[in-house]
Amino acid sequence: MKKIKINMLSQADKVDGQGVGSAYLEQVELVKENKDFEVVVNSSKKADILHCHTINLGHYFKLISENSATVAYVHFLPDTLDGSIKLMKGMSKVFRRYVITFYKAADYLVVVNPIFISELMRYGIKREKIVYIPNYVSKTSFYKLKEKDILKVKKKYNLDTDKFTILGVGQVQTRKGVKDFVECAKSLPDFQFVWCGGFSFGKITDGYDELKAIMDNPPSNVKFVGIIPRSEMNQMYNICDVLFMPSYNELFPMSILEAINSEKPLLLRNLDLYVEILFGKYLKGRNNREFIRELKKLSRDKEYYNKYSKYSKEISDFYCKEHVASLWDDFYKKIYKEHANKKKKNKEEAK
Repeated sequence: MKKIKINMLSQADKVDGQGVGSAYLEQVELVKENKDFEVVVNSSKKADILHCHTINLGHYFKLISENSATVAYVHFLPDTLDGSIKLMKGMSKVFRRYVITFYKAADYLVVVNPIFISELMRYGIKREKIVYIPNYVSKTSFYKLKEKDILKVKKKYNLDTDKFTILGVGQVQTRKGVKDFVECAKSLPDFQFVWCGGFSFGKITDGYDELKAIMDNPPSNVKFVGIIPRSEMNQMYNICDVLFMPSYNELFPMSILEAINSEKPLLLRNLDLYVEILFGKYLKGRNNREFIRELKKLSRDKEYYNKYSKYSKEISDFYCKEHVASLWDDFYKKIYKEHANKKKKNKEEAK
């Protein structure tokens, strides 16, 4: 069998601090390891499969014009744009319509969370064109560090080496729950809170003025360290005791997959989207009062802490490289065969 040529189209790594960029880089590296595939990136040459990781207009024109099997990665839905970027009212409607038009133009859609299958169907997209393949994070890039290395990183960022440390990760946006993160910190002055991330989209970020004021004058126990290069993020997960993500809307945050490789307990908002993908092996809260209660218990109850640390390892073991790689192998070979059969049928009908 000849190698299947896959053209990965993406601008996801052009903006720092986006989970979409991390997911794209991991997926491309994973597929490149498969000897049955030839992977090219942003190529102008014809390929057997065109896989769009981002919804750029140029990618849309390639989707509708090239005679290849086409795939679009669904990293967000129109509803998840709320609380992320602030657009003029008319522009917002146009952009939402464009997102769905883009998804409908692809032969297949890949979602990273099964809960969004029904959401896409609500927009008139057929179930048979939607496939669930979870994100994946390399265990050679994200792993547990030794205690001496953790202390070095804490000193690098001027963090107290003895204090219970809570980490938040993501773009500084309203939907990420940054304000709740800071409010919880105010109620827990003996803990230190660190947020990795910044304004990837600048002043069009939803809530920019209010969030910028918080970042410029945070409580004494909160440190905003800005956008950290992905190559250094493993250090940040290791210096924390808990990954605390009070987001109001997500798909499948890469930060969760990255953090669990260092076996950190997860404290998340009580969202339906986590139920199927994290198997109940995480802590959740509906509001700041519940978040604060869980953080206190984790810091005081070693048995409780170890239980959720072990749970994170179990989640990490499920999303192993071999499992996710096999899903991509099956998917690409299936759609390549289906597209070849379709072309053959069209030729015969044209005779």
